[in-house]
Order: sequence, then structure tokens, then C-alpha cells
Amino acid sequence: MAAEWMKPAKFLREVRSEAAKVTWPSRKETLITTGLVFGLSALAAAFFFVADQVVGLAIRAIFGFGF
Repeated sequence: MAAEWMKPAKFLREVRSEAAKVTWPSRKETLITTGLVFGLSALAAAFFFVADQVVGLAIRAIFGFGF
């Protein structure tokens, strides 16, 4: 007799039962959150680019050489 955790049919039934409980986002919600992720990623990239340029200028001004 197989152990309880080794029964694939029971496992698949439980997976299906749990998947039915999931509340999936609508298409509109998915598009909005995807847009926000891309927008905030672009904003963060721009911020870190500017910060890097400012730090680079400060280093060049302090030590008198460029990279």
C-alpha cells in the first residue's frame, strides 16, 4: 500500500481544488499593473542614471580625472 503522500490522483484533486479558490485578476487589472511596473522601472532607471552621472561628476571634480 502506497503512503498517503505518494498518491498522485489525490494530489492532483487537491491541486485542482486549491486552484479553483484562486481569485484571478481581470485583463484590465493585469494591463494596469503591467503598465505601472514598466513605468516605475523606467522612472527608477532614469533616477539611477542621473544619480550615477552626478556621482561621476563629483568624483572627477574631486580627483581631477575622468573615467
